[in-house]
Amino acid sequence: MGRLFGTDGARGIANKELTCELATNIGRAAAYVLTERTTEKAKVLIGKDTRISSNMLEMALAAGLCSVGADVVLVGFVPTPAIAYLVKERKADAGIMISASHNPCEFNGIKIFDGNGYKLPDALEEEIEALVLDDMSPIEFPVGREVGSVFYRYDLVDDYIDHIIESVKTDLSGLKIAIDCANGCASYTAQKLFSGLGAECYMMHNSPNGININAGCGSTHMEDLIDYVNGHEVDLGLAFDGDSDRCLAVDENGNLIDGDRLIAAFALDMKRRGVLNDDTAVVTVMTNLGFKHFAKEYGINVKETKVGDRYVLEEMLKNNYVIGGEQSGHIIFKSFATTGDGQLSGAMFAAILATTGKSASEVASVMTVLPQTMINVEASAELKAKLSTDEDIVNAIAEAEKALGDSGRILVRASGTEPLIRVMLEGTNIAEIKRIAKQVAGVIKGKEV
Repeated sequence: MGRLFGTDGARGIANKELTCELATNIGRAAAYVLTERTTEKAKVLIGKDTRISSNMLEMALAAGLCSVGADVVLVGFVPTPAIAYLVKERKADAGIMISASHNPCEFNGIKIFDGNGYKLPDALEEEIEALVLDDMSPIEFPVGREVGSVFYRYDLVDDYIDHIIESVKTDLSGLKIAIDCANGCASYTAQKLFSGLGAECYMMHNSPNGININAGCGSTHMEDLIDYVNGHEVDLGLAFDGDSDRCLAVDENGNLIDGDRLIAAFALDMKRRGVLNDDTAVVTVMTNLGFKHFAKEYGINVKETKVGDRYVLEEMLKNNYVIGGEQSGHIIFKSFATTGDGQLSGAMFAAILATTGKSASEVASVMTVLPQTMINVEASAELKAKLSTDEDIVNAIAEAEKALGDSGRILVRASGTEPLIRVMLEGTNIAEIKRIAKQVAGVIKGKEV
């Protein structure tokens, strides 16, 4: 993980850590690195989520890009996967999404996509970081007609919606779906998308006001959606996060279906249809052990990566795997998208219900989730850096592994997007793993200066 970019772009508290000046310089450096071989004036698309600081950062980014000669196309409030799709579809040189995804409104972030719609590899991010943080002198600033211009194309989001409908190719008529938009980008797309597929939609948290994004709603706060499904006769509940690159679901009985169980359902459906390449699904080290048990039962191979959908995608591209994702609901359908897409995932799950006639609970029952607990420890960069070297922490983790034996596991990792160290345990005895998790978390907390 670099000094500026984490596992999912540059992120921080807007106007304090992620300032206008920093955004302007990121725009300049990104344009320089990504378009240095472009012979014509470069074109960069910018999308944003609904948090109050997104407009401010959009203007700063656009100014930085134009100052080095790139034309900017502002596409407005769109999901992150829409930018990834539109960059390639509109033959742009790069795309930038302003979003802090599932984080509260005071945070914001900058995610950069190349001309093919893929998140940048570490090497390119490091080039941008070096310019922004060390030396901007290689960048030249044109004058006159060579300065970039700004164009407004808020209609382009319809191209993305049409793409999802065409990808799903399933009539969802007869399905009643409750949809939690997290007061984010899905507020502008989800109803049109799912209604366009024929579903009867019941919309929730789809009135963004700049400060209510992810606030007690969406894929990180499932309580409202679960309550709604329990109180109404619907077939399925879907929840997205602020930029709609995640999806979690609720079955008709009000039970949570997390990303692991969604991926299991997709992988099995694909295998049965003969389209699961090499019978393989790609997941991360955070994926529940129950997924491996499911995979073994149904003859599906599992490839593991480190946390971050960018790393899942790298593995998928390297070996041409077609489905992969994370427990959090980042799910990638490589045949249709270049990044995690919550609304595509939700529509694909609904399509399984429509084509099989099974309920959501039946489809999700192919995987049993093992008990899991996770404690988030607030951590400075210094504490994150010594996570794997501090003797007391290393010994605490080793003791936990010994206590769990073959019936469980412990995973301790630094978050790439938040100032946290995550202590996650799985096992057959929930009381035991909670006790061990508290012990390890306590050791880590004691090391914070």
